[in-house]
Amino acid sequence: MSDGNKTLTVTPGSPLRGEYCLPGDKSLSHRAALFAALAQGQSRIDRFLVAGVTQAMLEALRDLGVAWRQEGERLLVEGKGWQGLKPPLRPLNCGNSATTLRLLAGALAATGTPAVLDGGPGLRKRPMDRIVEPLQQMGVVLSSEGGFAPLSLAVSRRPLQPLDYTLSVASAQVKSCLLLAALAAKGTSTLREPGPSRDHTERMLRYMGAAVECELLSVDGGFQYVTRFTPPKPLLLKPLDFTVPGDISSAAFLIVAALITPGSELHLRNVGLNPTRTGLLDVLADMGAEITIEPHGDQQGEPVGDLSVRSSVLHGTQVSGSSVVRMIDEFPAFAVAAAFAQGQTEVSQAEELRLKESDRISMLCRELASLGVQVSEATDGFTVQGGVLPQGGQVDAHSDHRLAMSLALVGLASQGLVTVRGAEMIAESFPEFIEVLRGFGARLESQK
Repeated sequence: MSDGNKTLTVTPGSPLRGEYCLPGDKSLSHRAALFAALAQGQSRIDRFLVAGVTQAMLEALRDLGVAWRQEGERLLVEGKGWQGLKPPLRPLNCGNSATTLRLLAGALAATGTPAVLDGGPGLRKRPMDRIVEPLQQMGVVLSSEGGFAPLSLAVSRRPLQPLDYTLSVASAQVKSCLLLAALAAKGTSTLREPGPSRDHTERMLRYMGAAVECELLSVDGGFQYVTRFTPPKPLLLKPLDFTVPGDISSAAFLIVAALITPGSELHLRNVGLNPTRTGLLDVLADMGAEITIEPHGDQQGEPVGDLSVRSSVLHGTQVSGSSVVRMIDEFPAFAVAAAFAQGQTEVSQAEELRLKESDRISMLCRELASLGVQVSEATDGFTVQGGVLPQGGQVDAHSDHRLAMSLALVGLASQGLVTVRGAEMIAESFPEFIEVLRGFGARLESQK
């Protein structure tokens, strides 16, 4: 159960209408702040996400001697290049953010900065051997607590060895960690994934002047996504002048809200449409969702556009393979859409969901079932039998921001009130979520 005491009660029956410009993407905000710290000169990052998870990154950078300041949604970072990071005087607290810990580990490995990376109880449960083992192969002096945080990095010999490494699962966090470390390697590093994970790091490195090559290969009847990276000479990244696109993972909650709530129509502006992140849009379209996409070109290498979403009659589907990687963070919201769809929805090959802020397979199934949803758990996914409106009731967020928001969505079109315990976790990634839904016409009441 959640340790927090904030509840959010949702009353069904109100159509949602309006338009909204999404807050900056969480994954890109993390990367932009860290990469700006490693660049030479001042970077300007507009529409930076101001939330709990990004604050953990900023505080860690401050502890590493990086000067930055926020002016509303603008972040200014004074980068001092690869010699600019200073050994911190205390362990770096990454909070609940695995992205912060894994990306910082790569940057610290590249710069040879000794530090301890730690976080909250939830983060200490998430596997870090995925980065520990390949970093050690490169020559990084690194230890962990049995493959979990805290991680301790000592001064490494320079330069690091280039890496040829096959990731067991497609993971943007692991790939990004190793690409950052590879900046200090002597030669070309090659990373192989079973499919393409999100490529924000590769795009941002290119924008800052580093060459990254990617290709999808056919191997033994399947596919392998290969990333090759040779560090630039001289080792210099140019500063960022970057506007962060809207977060499609946050948009997912509003999209599903509109789809399941009768009479709703929402317009979402400036949403990031990176093809490695749009799996949810593709799957929902196959389910019959009325979603119109208006592309607006690129923002510094990242595709953006507007979305129009109308309430729709959805039908069940099957999700597996590459679609799983392209919508891995959106499955909590997707499960709610499946609950309101006609027929059966089956998700498989998604065991990675068990290693998020909570065991999202187990917790989703448990809490949705408590609201009357016919859902069953599998080792690598879940099955939802839609067609019956969920009941009201009390549910728990299990210290998971995406679970908190997804369970709140059920209350928009259920047969009774839905109360979410532990709703304070919403502020980790989408602090405006409650007020945005209220602005659209939803009836929500939050209490401490």
